[in-house]
Amino acid sequence: MRLLIAASLFALAAIQPGAAADLSAYKRPLTVPFEGVTAYSPQLATLGKMLFFDPRLSGNKNMTCASCHNPSFGFETPVKTPIGAANTALGRQAPTVLNVAWVSPFFWDGRAPNLEQQAAGPITAAAEMNGKLDDAVSEMHDIPDYKKWFGEVFPDKGISKETLLTAIATYERTVVSNWSPFDRWVDGDEKAVSDSAKRGFELFTGTAGCSACHSGWNFTDNKFHDIGLPSDDIGRYKIDPSSPGNKYAFKTPGLRNTFYRGPYMHDGSLKSMDEVITHYESGGVSRPSLDSAMSPFLLTEEESKDLVAFLGTLTAEKQDIPLPTLPN
Repeated sequence: MRLLIAASLFALAAIQPGAAADLSAYKRPLTVPFEGVTAYSPQLATLGKMLFFDPRLSGNKNMTCASCHNPSFGFETPVKTPIGAANTALGRQAPTVLNVAWVSPFFWDGRAPNLEQQAAGPITAAAEMNGKLDDAVSEMHDIPDYKKWFGEVFPDKGISKETLLTAIATYERTVVSNWSPFDRWVDGDEKAVSDSAKRGFELFTGTAGCSACHSGWNFTDNKFHDIGLPSDDIGRYKIDPSSPGNKYAFKTPGLRNTFYRGPYMHDGSLKSMDEVITHYESGGVSRPSLDSAMSPFLLTEEESKDLVAFLGTLTAEKQDIPLPTLPN
């Protein structure tokens, strides 16, 4: 099943003739994919949204999924790394929830194959939300409105760990970045972005080589790369040691709404997009696992401004995401 995205917000227009050999690969999809997972329904997604914002899933009843995936900051956090249940900084930045319906696998190291398993990880991790799913399920049974909601959405299953995680995952699949100036340019509106941003796009797909990994409409190849950040975190290699190239490799993040999502990288070590560009210009730390796409280059000050201008076109206006009313 596919969820049709509201036409007023996400409808696609034809790309104007001749505009597009370079832009056609970045055309947005019309629908959110729900093939191979639990079918979408508004009631299921609404239930999942309640749970996403409900602190009763955490051990101390003081954290929610949104504590680390804040809608105001591109579903990330505006600090180097989030602060978990133990009141200590976590080792990695929170990956965005934006457009996760098109993402697989999950976490920076890809240890979760689907969103349902991903949702369970932070809830039960002692350093993150420090919750226990059995306790959460038991508590939901004692909340009449939750019992009613689960009974309507899962008439044959009711409240369980499986249905709780399914609901959260379904909501997360509906979190889609808004239309941006870049999308209007892809649709043929030549005035949607500045000349500086257009030059930046040429750099992004050319000299700077960003599109080697940041590809497609969501600007990620969904693969793992060592981009040469100085770190003791071996990343993907801990999950999959079958290839030496997995050392220090992390999932390519999408770039939608990226200006709301700093600081950047898996460890939040780069505070600004200017620092990100400087890192890539340097070519990163030289080591055997360094990705072959990492080659030093040098941009002029004007070219750096153009590249930042392009990245700015991927950021839509902030959308209001009203908080759900939680059952008592």
